Amino acid sequence: MKPLRRLMITLTAGLAAMSLTPAAQAAPDPVLASPYLYQWGAKPNPVTVMNQTGVKAFTLAFILSDGGCNPAWDGQRPLTGADATLIRNIRAAGGDVIPSFGGWSGTKLGPRCSSATALAAAYQKVIDAYQLKAIDIDIENTDEFENATVQDRILGALKIVKQRNPAIRTVVTMPTNRAGLNSWGTRLVTKSKELAVPVDVWAVMPFNFGGPSDLVAGTKSAVDGLKNHVKATFGLTDDAAYRRSGLSSMNGITDTGETVTTAQFRAIRDWATSKHLSRFTFWATNRDKGNCGASGSDCSGTNQGTYDFTKLVAGYTG
Repeated sequence: MKPLRRLMITLTAGLAAMSLTPAAQAAPDPVLASPYLYQWGAKPNPVTVMNQTGVKAFTLAFILSDGGCNPAWDGQRPLTGADATLIRNIRAAGGDVIPSFGGWSGTKLGPRCSSATALAAAYQKVIDAYQLKAIDIDIENTDEFENATVQDRILGALKIVKQRNPAIRTVVTMPTNRAGLNSWGTRLVTKSKELAVPVDVWAVMPFNFGGPSDLVAGTKSAVDGLKNHVKATFGLTDDAAYRRSGLSSMNGITDTGETVTTAQFRAIRDWATSKHLSRFTFWATNRDKGNCGASGSDCSGTNQGTYDFTKLVAGYTG
């Protein structure tokens, strides 16, 4: 082979390899498809879960207050302890995380920090500790969600976080009714517009509606209600509003006796795909097991295969 032709072939092969590199090395999106994972009860090994399901990211619950305006895992464990090791292991396996602040129970940072500036500093400690790409603010219960002062404090803190970390993505997760947001939810979204807070994704938890019901239909109507309010508040098209919206379901039997089967969750995923939702997740990988007894923190309470729901999340591409 002539030297010039050999050089051209080598260059062509090199360019082809370069064109494949970004896709092959694409970093996982911690917002899009990241089931919740918590560190109590029977704790699954996240790397084992990744290998068995193909999932690449987890939403880690929960960052709480240590009693003051200082973040700690579950309000007890320091940022430098076992949870830091957990995050390193997930990333070493090619994955990523999005820590979740808040939740239903425990002492939250929102009420314990005296100002938006102080709360932003608490968020920043976690962002800096793990060099995060995204954070989830799970705002629930009367101490944060049903409290106008704390709602505004959280929004103000998120605005400061965005100013200090322009590339970070912020998710706000909140309860919902079947038809969409309640008055506290609509207030939160509307107030974010008034305060010019650039929240990237609004996500709802379409379950615990109060008793057995069709959660496929309930999920669709709840997310549609969210989308409609986001659309009206920010002057978006339907498509753009769906792309600012997301959902966090629950696998198996919920706290109020509803049931989400694997087939139903697949239908929810397919609908979410058709709307290009920016977040699709569920509570939680820890309970993503079937035929294990009553529903609880370690069991879905239904007939399902191990990690069936996590596998469905892993296949979500938005």
